[in-house]
Amino acid sequence: MTEQKRFRARVVKTVAIAFGCVLVLGGAGTGWVYWHLDHNIRGIDIDSALGDDRPARPVAAAASPTAAASPSSEPVEKGVLNILVLGSDSRTGKANKALGGGDSGGARSDTAMVVHLDADRTGGTVVSIPRDTLVERPSCPTESGGTTVVAYNVMFNSAYSVGGPVCAVKTVEHLTGVRMDHYLEVDFAGFAKIVDALGGVDVTTDEAIDDDLSHLHLKAGDQHLDGAQALAFARTRHGIGDGSDLGRIKLQQQLVKALIGKLSTDGLLTDPARLYKIADAATGSLTADTGLDSLTELSGLARSVSELSADSLKTVMMPVVQAPSDANRVVADEPEAGKLWKSLR
Repeated sequence: MTEQKRFRARVVKTVAIAFGCVLVLGGAGTGWVYWHLDHNIRGIDIDSALGDDRPARPVAAAASPTAAASPSSEPVEKGVLNILVLGSDSRTGKANKALGGGDSGGARSDTAMVVHLDADRTGGTVVSIPRDTLVERPSCPTESGGTTVVAYNVMFNSAYSVGGPVCAVKTVEHLTGVRMDHYLEVDFAGFAKIVDALGGVDVTTDEAIDDDLSHLHLKAGDQHLDGAQALAFARTRHGIGDGSDLGRIKLQQQLVKALIGKLSTDGLLTDPARLYKIADAATGSLTADTGLDSLTELSGLARSVSELSADSLKTVMMPVVQAPSDANRVVADEPEAGKLWKSLR
């Protein structure tokens, strides 16, 4: 088995473990545990905010979730699904501010991925979108009842800054022509807490990292990172390579692999107290659309991908080229980017 296939296998195993943990805690940890974790999740009604001015949903994905045979089981969501996953500093609070986060008016989306699941759940694709991509940002509804103005040649992550999750989803749909069926967001403090609950994570740096902006200073070689350091590792860019967002994406991929390895081999299921701490950190940092903002709905989605073949998962980055107007920015590389998004519709 190749290293890439082994990584994909670990992804599937980790997903199964993570959601299995939720089910175990919900059933064996008393109703209070389930209630607490369920109410940790923040929900946002993106469908109502955006209305019908969106890409068409594939027919296979238009059906409602099907009820499971057992009344006590979660419904299993069927059909093609595209899920926008963001890593951001959107939530206020001392913990986020201490880690470099801001209030809702200064929020940023540092990491963006479109997770595509095939209708029969035999295949899937994860596409990373560089935050430095220049895009056309469409007019978006605001919480106050107004709308933002259309903006051209602006950074992709500005959509979140001006209009939150709703504008982030609308901008991705405008860029890709792909309907986002769901939305998931994890904040700064929650990510750091998850890493700390795991006991840290190990990575290897090929070169020294010296970045005052992310407050990360590491020598080249093997590193054991705590939560704050892991977050800085995922966000740093100026202290490595050419300082581009593409270099940061490579670090993020390395960190994800390290975390998956930690989750897969660390015996979490035999330590209920530690397991609860991780689940509490994960759900406490999560914002989801109203179709995924409960443990029941998240567990149903997990069950629907439980048979997904590891060999059929692909991880790619949206094809980009240097922007003609700014050497420090990129734009979608057409027609390659368009072909990629078309394959996900």
